[in-house]
Amino acid sequence: MSSQASTAPSAAPVRTEVVIIGAGPAGLFQVFELGLLGIGAQVVDSLAGPGGQCTELYPDKPIYDIPALPVCSAQELVDRLMTQIKPFGAKFHFGQEVTECRRRPDGRFHLRTSAGAVFDAGAVVIAAGVGSFQPRRIGLEDAEAHEGTSIHYRVRNATDFHDKRLVIFGGGDSALDWVLELAPRARSLVLVHRRSVFRAAPASVARMQELCAAERMRYIEGLADSLVLDGGRLAGVRVKGADGEVHTLPADHLLAFFGLHPKLGPIAGWGLELERKALKVDTEKFQTSVPGIFAIGDINSYPGKKKLILSGFHEAALAAFGIQQYLYPEKRQFLQYTTTSPAMQKRLGVA
Repeated sequence: MSSQASTAPSAAPVRTEVVIIGAGPAGLFQVFELGLLGIGAQVVDSLAGPGGQCTELYPDKPIYDIPALPVCSAQELVDRLMTQIKPFGAKFHFGQEVTECRRRPDGRFHLRTSAGAVFDAGAVVIAAGVGSFQPRRIGLEDAEAHEGTSIHYRVRNATDFHDKRLVIFGGGDSALDWVLELAPRARSLVLVHRRSVFRAAPASVARMQELCAAERMRYIEGLADSLVLDGGRLAGVRVKGADGEVHTLPADHLLAFFGLHPKLGPIAGWGLELERKALKVDTEKFQTSVPGIFAIGDINSYPGKKKLILSGFHEAALAAFGIQQYLYPEKRQFLQYTTTSPAMQKRLGVA
């Protein structure tokens, strides 16, 4: 198998041991854990590349709770995971959604994607984060024409906003994180939030308030009212304050962080038991209510569930053994270690 991306539909079903739905951190680490056991995988993701929400929503955001990495960006984490799984030659199918998944009488699975690719898989791992998602949009007249150029729902490259006039909307962690990141580098920055209570970390809110007190940025409690256009280009935005006053704010770019519309999409129709709009799994193998279909990461639910990348890595490790048992029930399982197992070292290419 190749690690190159593929978007062309298959002429015949691709036969594989495992199909992993989702190429975020949990899905990528699932490739690694399966590879250690000698099990191959194909990975399908609706996005254009690996990383899931990490790289789609906050590629430059620092992460501090990955073991042995005191700090790394979301993009760096994904890049490291891609390097780690390279020995296992997983093939990726980007830009397509799995629209069909059904268990056949022989226990194998038939899957089809929105691009027409068909898979004949021994097992399935759903690592699709919160499912398919779309950002909640700003909802102003003429806004759609400026999305991706001067109205943004994610930051792809922070340097694009240096020395620019910025207005940021939102009161959660994403909004405050980018306020703190961009305020020292922007020509001007105004944060707009609809109420005085924030969902972001208290330390971030306190730092934002310090920047306002130092007159390095402004904060307005209010709602976006309308765009200010000049010859078809964005020139600013009008904001109606909580006191009823309308503020006209000059802006080169608007950044809106109102959260996501998470949806399970086609997964909701696959006959899997749900719990609070997530896939219910056991905590031994992270198998769903359908034998042979496993779920890891933010998309699953079980007692004590914590939506952490670290938890997804743990779930991937146990799911790999569950998948091995499902695919090869007659095979005796041994717990081997990469430091001492010649078989694992050979698979890793370090023997």
